Amino acid sequence: MKLKFGSTEENVVTREEFPLEKAREVLKDEVIAVLGYGVQGPGQALNLKDNGFNVIVGQRKGSKTWDKAVADGWVPGETLFELEEACEKGTILQFLLSDAGQIALWPTVKKHLTPGKALYFSHGFGVTYKEKTGIIPPADIDVILVAPKGSGTSLRRMFVEGRGLNSSYAIYQDGTGKAYDRVVALGIGVGSGYLFETDFYREVTSDLTGERGTLMGAIQGIFAAQYEVLRSNGHTPSEAFNETVEELTQSLMPLVAENGMDWMYANCSTTAQRGALDWWKPFRDASKPVFEALYESVKSGKEAQKSIDSNSKEDYRVKLEAELKELRDSEMWQAGAVVRQLRPENN
Repeated sequence: MKLKFGSTEENVVTREEFPLEKAREVLKDEVIAVLGYGVQGPGQALNLKDNGFNVIVGQRKGSKTWDKAVADGWVPGETLFELEEACEKGTILQFLLSDAGQIALWPTVKKHLTPGKALYFSHGFGVTYKEKTGIIPPADIDVILVAPKGSGTSLRRMFVEGRGLNSSYAIYQDGTGKAYDRVVALGIGVGSGYLFETDFYREVTSDLTGERGTLMGAIQGIFAAQYEVLRSNGHTPSEAFNETVEELTQSLMPLVAENGMDWMYANCSTTAQRGALDWWKPFRDASKPVFEALYESVKSGKEAQKSIDSNSKEDYRVKLEAELKELRDSEMWQAGAVVRQLRPENN
């Protein structure tokens, strides 16, 4: 259906329009092979299985993620296979390895993309930057995308709670004439709240910008800046953390999620309202040039190249852990660990 978002009309698909029963009917003869059991794999695979679809998992035997799959109930030789065997068995290959992992496995996957199969992504990276990744699908298959707007952990958690995480969907190539039904059925099957239309290029550019921006990079930068200003002016770690992070995540963001920013403002003190209304535009004006530079770096392919170069190195995990340790050991997040322990639900 078409819905207006502000003044712009967009194509969306709801559960009422495309119910789970219809999705099961569309995919009743398919074997969905989930390749990779890292970030998105567990949530999508388990949700599909619980929704009644025929799902198998492909993962490297002997890895930690293989053991996690076994712990989650996937049975070696029945529903859990080495990656190449899963590629052979699947009619829909959900390519959910990391971007670097997709580049490394692509020759194996491509070999098993026989006519009529579908290649499914949850990120447009590999195909959009095909000159860098080498991922060029054959012409006689469907190439589709469902991108949940959150982590695989959130996707699974919200599914178990009876809720849904919104997802985008896209068709890069309709080799069979069934790509639309396949992609929407899969989007419903993985537990999407509703599906909104995009394309592979728009998905990857918005996603890379969002991850580096408000979702992860910018929010950590803003947290750190405010925390450091408060600490340098004599506020305690507990006070600085509560005013910077805890109140936002535990009190205010749930109100924004419920009814929007205006509603959250309306449900705060008049002093908070006045300050927020006075200061949001200066923060926008200060940060917009950074976002423009970020988007240009994404658009030009620089961010993609950085990711490929960094994540393909053998010592990537070691370096990643060192950078994460720097965050974990910072006073702000050490204070956060104590604050979380003190929440009533944890006592």
